[in-house]
Amino acid sequence: MAGQVTVAGVGMIPFKTPKNSTSYDILGSGAARAALADAGIDYELVQQAYVGYVYGDSTCGQAALYGVGQTGIPIVNVNNNCSTGSSALFLARQAIESGMLDCVLALGFEQMQPGALATHWQDRPSPFARFDEVAIAVQGESDAPFAARYFGGAGAAYAEEYGLAEDTFARIAVKARRHAANNPYAVFRDPVTVEEVLASPRVYGPLTRLQCCPPTCGAAAAVLCSPEFAHRHGLRTDVAIAAQAMTTDSPSTFADRDLRTLVGYDMSKAAAGQVYEAAGIGPEDVRVVELHDCFTTNELLTYEALGLTPEGTAERFIADGDNTYGGRVVTNPSGGLLSKGHPLGATGLAQCAELVWQLRGQAGARQVDGVNLALQHNIGLGGAAVVTLYEKVS
Repeated sequence: MAGQVTVAGVGMIPFKTPKNSTSYDILGSGAARAALADAGIDYELVQQAYVGYVYGDSTCGQAALYGVGQTGIPIVNVNNNCSTGSSALFLARQAIESGMLDCVLALGFEQMQPGALATHWQDRPSPFARFDEVAIAVQGESDAPFAARYFGGAGAAYAEEYGLAEDTFARIAVKARRHAANNPYAVFRDPVTVEEVLASPRVYGPLTRLQCCPPTCGAAAAVLCSPEFAHRHGLRTDVAIAAQAMTTDSPSTFADRDLRTLVGYDMSKAAAGQVYEAAGIGPEDVRVVELHDCFTTNELLTYEALGLTPEGTAERFIADGDNTYGGRVVTNPSGGLLSKGHPLGATGLAQCAELVWQLRGQAGARQVDGVNLALQHNIGLGGAAVVTLYEKVS
């Protein structure tokens, strides 16, 4: 594989809870500066920027990047729910790969409010109307937060079909904290036990509070460029995007009346399949993955959607430790959304940063041995799934 798009620099601001965070514009400009410094270039060389966020007024991207410089470049604001950051990355990669541009900045940030996710516009049709219709038809009405109903219902459907021990999902939360302990950017770094996870307040279905990602503020960014631009400016060329795919919902999302497809199983599987085919590899070739663990239930489902383990075998995959250090593939060495945090617009680019550090050998105590390929998975309900494969370039 010969990567056509070089990841020249990445940057990230430590994630924090809403009460401990500064405003989005400071977060965004800080992450952009960090990525530019990592790449070793001035903002004046950036030809275009894609900026992702979910909660905020229009042109927040400009407000953040004007703190870095006002060079007159096009700044495009992006919103694809929880896959917003990787959607910005997808657009930046396309701009480079098409040959139209040589250097593009992808930036994502979020200034979130405390509490569960909620819709903010009550005077117009909700993009989740179809989702609610399916969820209510399958599992009835509930006062639980909508995302917990969807993902908790998906976990319950899986457990009903295959049968799971009570602590299976909880073990994912314990693993997330164990990984996050070595990540200075993570919100929650203290260890938890299976017993503590199961004893935390029940949210919906198999989900307890410690199995749900926290509302988080933060920012991350990446500088993408063509290999020719990188060579011309003396930038590092050791990490490239080998393949990438974005998919949206297919008829099965709603027609199956299955909460697992409702939360993106099919679109994740389709995106992963496209990436594997384009790159000429299989999931067995990947040693490290950053995947979308907004809830423990979704991490388990995603193991199978990405082909990391055959359908119906995720419980054994977890029990055997094949999802962590010493196993077959290290999933979410950063701590993932569950422990690193989930500032919606920043998540996809934080995943990118972690995997670039892994491929460079810069992940410190989180470093996975022998990493030449790294896989990223990021979804947003409504919906969009983005899967990206990074490679180490010799």
